[in-house]
Amino acid sequence: MVTKQAEGGLRSVIQLVAILNLAYFAIEFTVAHTIGSVSLFADSIDFLEDASVNFLILFALGWSAAWRARVGMALAGILLVPGLATLWTAWQKFSTPLPPAPVPLSLTGAGALAVNFSCALALARYRQHAGSLTRAAFLSARNDVLANIATIGAGLITVYVRSAWPDLTAGLGIALMNADAAKEIYATARAEHRTARP
Repeated sequence: MVTKQAEGGLRSVIQLVAILNLAYFAIEFTVAHTIGSVSLFADSIDFLEDASVNFLILFALGWSAAWRARVGMALAGILLVPGLATLWTAWQKFSTPLPPAPVPLSLTGAGALAVNFSCALALARYRQHAGSLTRAAFLSARNDVLANIATIGAGLITVYVRSAWPDLTAGLGIALMNADAAKEIYATARAEHRTARP
């Protein structure tokens, strides 16, 4: 049972996380387009998805357990969108495998890491509240931290190995992580829905 005080704190955190994700989406998408980075593109779309997820959670927090579980299942599908967008971008990159500029790649990845780490820390204390909804928000932020570390690594490797493969590999890894998180959230939401049904 979530107290009114805890729900108020959760709402404030979710709102902040949504705004931060939307703001950094604009930054990262611009850099990704400029330098032709698959991993930054994947992560920027993930920032947009995270913003959408968190705004949706804000609306759904006051709903019944059954409706929150249904939204949780829908969020699992939303988490797959960045992965599909990444696969399409990676496929296009195979035809022109030019490496992205490593310094902007790493610096933008570092900025994304700072944003996502802050969001994951803020969400960690609420990850068990409201079931699959806040679990989705927390898992998404946590996975993004891992993705940003991979992006920074890809940029550092590209300094020494002038190849598109580190960036492509990091981008595809991000897609796989999102798919795994979607599977976990869907399973949790399904279990919640069965429990909540009369």
